[in-house]
Amino acid sequence: MTAKMTTPIAPERAPDWRALRKDFPILSLQVRGRPLIYLDNAATTQKPRAVLDALRDFYEQRNANVHRGVHELSNRATAAYEGARETAARFVNARQTGEIVFTRGATESINLVANTWGARRLQAGDVILLTEMEHHSNIVPWQLLAARTGARLAFLPVTGPEGLLDLSRLDEWLTSEVKLLAFTHVSNTLGTVNPASQLCSMARRKGIVTLVDAAQSTGHRPLDVQEIGCDFLAASGHKMCGPTGIGFLYGRMERLAEMPPWHGGGDMIESVDYHTSTWKQPPHKFEAGTPNIAGAAALAAALEYLDRLGRPAIAAHDAALAAHALEKMSGLGGLRILGPASGRAGVVSFLMDGIHAHDVVTMADHAGVALRGGHHCNQPLMKKLGIESTARASFYFYNTFEEVDRLVEVLREIRRYFSR
Repeated sequence: MTAKMTTPIAPERAPDWRALRKDFPILSLQVRGRPLIYLDNAATTQKPRAVLDALRDFYEQRNANVHRGVHELSNRATAAYEGARETAARFVNARQTGEIVFTRGATESINLVANTWGARRLQAGDVILLTEMEHHSNIVPWQLLAARTGARLAFLPVTGPEGLLDLSRLDEWLTSEVKLLAFTHVSNTLGTVNPASQLCSMARRKGIVTLVDAAQSTGHRPLDVQEIGCDFLAASGHKMCGPTGIGFLYGRMERLAEMPPWHGGGDMIESVDYHTSTWKQPPHKFEAGTPNIAGAAALAAALEYLDRLGRPAIAAHDAALAAHALEKMSGLGGLRILGPASGRAGVVSFLMDGIHAHDVVTMADHAGVALRGGHHCNQPLMKKLGIESTARASFYFYNTFEEVDRLVEVLREIRRYFSR
C-alpha cells in the first residue's frame, strides 16, 4: 500500500481572506510595474503588521538581555522571551513549556538533534531511516552524523508520479537496526501530506525514536505533537509569518533530558570553574549565548495571528487553492505536475515541455508573479524522478483564486512565447 492522504481539514469559520491582505504591507507592492502576486510561500512567507509591530515594540520598549538582569528592561525582555516559549508550546500542544527549544529554524533544530541525541545514541551498524522526499536539511545532518558514528542511512521509497510514500513494506523497513525515523510532514516539492501519526505510532511500537520536519506544515494546519506522538519536531518561524532566524525544536522532555549540550557559553550553565561545568535543565542548556529575543517575541505574535485566523481554515484554503491550480493548469497541455492528484498541501511543482524552469520563473517575474525555480533543496528526489528542476507555485492564506487564475494566464503567455 501507499501512504493514505490526510483527510482534508474543514474550517470552522473561514475568515475574509481578501480583507486580511491589508494586514500585509508587502502585498501592495508593484513588481516591474505590475501588482505583486507572491507564490513563493514554501521558501518564506510574508509578515503581517502584528509581527512587524512586535519587532519594533521589543526594541523600543523592552530591549535588554534575558535571564541575567534584575532591572526592569531585563525583566520585560525575559517575560517576552519566555512568554513566546509558552505560546509556541500551546501552538503545538507540548506537554510542558520546557519542551520548546528556540533555534534559528528547522535546519538548526535537526542539526541539534543529530549532534546531541544522535551523537550520543548512534553507533556503527545502526540505521537512520529517512524518506526519498526529504529536504536537504533532513538529509545532510544525518549524513554527517553517519560519517562520524558508522551508522548508515536508509530511505523509504516514494511511488511514481503520485508522490506518496510506499508504506506497503514499512514493517520490513522498521528493523531492529533502525534507531531513528526522520521524515517530512509536508513535502516542499510534491505537496504530499505524510501520515505523521501513523508513521510515529508504527515506529514507537518498535522502540524507534522519531523526528518530524514540520517546516512546511506548522503554520498551515493544526498540529498536535501529543497526537502525532513524535519525539522531536522541527519548525521554522519564517515559514509561518514570523521573522527569519527564529524557530524551535519540540523535544519530548525525556529525550531532551538525556541529551548533552551542543553549544557552550553563557546562559546555559549552572556553574563553571576552570576545568568543569554543569548545565541548566532543558530547554536552557541548549540555548547558549544571547538568543534572538526580538525574533521570539515576533514569532509569538505570528503564532497568535495564525490562531486568530484558525489553522483548520488556513489548511482548507491552502488545499482549495492547490486544487484550483491543478484544475486550471491541467488544461494548458505540455505541462507535467508532480505530486498527488488530490489531498495535497498548497504546493504545486511543475515542468513545461521544452522550457527550463528558470526561464519559466524569470518570465513570470516580469509579469509580477513570484515563483520558485530549481531543485528546491530536493536534489536526491529530483534525480529519482529523472529531472533536474521544476518551477513551483506555493500558496498561503493571503493568496486568492484570482491570483491562481493570473498564474495560469502567465503560463499560457510563456507557452505562446516559446512556441513562436
